[in-house]
Amino acid sequence: MKSLISNPADLTPNTSWLDTQWAWTGEEALIDHNTKARLCAAALLPFRDQTPDWAGFISSIRWMQSAADRFGVELVVVLNADTGYIFDLDDDLYAEVLRRFRAEFPSTKFVAGVTARGAENDTGFKAERYRPLIDIVQQHENCEVMLMTSKWLSALEPEPCRDAYYEIAEWLIRPGIVHALEPAFVPWAKPFGPWLLHQLAQHPKFVGGKISTLDEPHLLYWAAMCRDLGLDFAPHSGDDFGIATAIKLGLPLLIGAAVSGAPLICAAKDMWLSDESPQKRYPTGTGHFDTRVYKVFEAFQSLEDQVFRLDERMSASAYKHSTAHILHELGVIASPEAHPACKDLRGPDEAARMSEALRRPQRVAERLGIRF
Repeated sequence: MKSLISNPADLTPNTSWLDTQWAWTGEEALIDHNTKARLCAAALLPFRDQTPDWAGFISSIRWMQSAADRFGVELVVVLNADTGYIFDLDDDLYAEVLRRFRAEFPSTKFVAGVTARGAENDTGFKAERYRPLIDIVQQHENCEVMLMTSKWLSALEPEPCRDAYYEIAEWLIRPGIVHALEPAFVPWAKPFGPWLLHQLAQHPKFVGGKISTLDEPHLLYWAAMCRDLGLDFAPHSGDDFGIATAIKLGLPLLIGAAVSGAPLICAAKDMWLSDESPQKRYPTGTGHFDTRVYKVFEAFQSLEDQVFRLDERMSASAYKHSTAHILHELGVIASPEAHPACKDLRGPDEAARMSEALRRPQRVAERLGIRF
């Protein structure tokens, strides 16, 4: 039988997850019916007549907040991430998104995505490329900074990659969240190995990390390691294709799917809790959790599988356009337009496809009294 690593002192920069016990910990061993973790919803920046629809932006956030309030879920809005077209925003519009949000929600915490600016012609990693957006975000209080991965940061070997994150962290005066992707999302992406995750999780300025996966269950790896070692670091699921796992494990979600699926996701978070949990908003009266949650899981995943469906390039990046169609269908925003510079677009039949995708979730929501 293969001997598996369980002591972090035995990790090396090149250790594979499959050589650790954390890669072989099943979901059932991590189940948590007592914790209702926060929902970090990556807000859409809607457009109308090729300009930002600020009324729709605020309306969509209030729509999500209404669902969160009803089910006792902490909603943290994620601004200027991929769903907010960070890669198509100049610094002025990036800053305006934050100002508009803070003017409307003066005391609400937000997470802001930051990435490398001006690195298009670089031939290696330069930490200072992250500084401009970090400085813009940190003009605000009650916020967290998500360090979105970038091509040259992801290209670094584990030890230089750790050093790069630590260098960026020197500029942080707000809590930081690190971010990892699988190559399924962008070809140059590289998820954290166990040594690198452990190194980042120990840094006092990093309160958590987001892991976005399609092919391998890295969220389970992260969850098993952090729980086993008692790390003060919150794994956030960025898995729009497997939303229920984070709910079952009592872990935060940090996803664009929350924009279109907020009512069902918030309901599921409460339904999954046992009656003994002090966070339970709607007890079953049986002492157990509400087993109808499994149908809610199916309902919102069936919707998001269509929103995030892969195109002929095996990319889900046009999900932003699908999300806009969902919100338009629901009457939350005035137009399903994407950012005028965004090339990740769905076809002319997208409105009909999203209307069809909403049928099952709306049926389930109606039967359970969930406003959707």
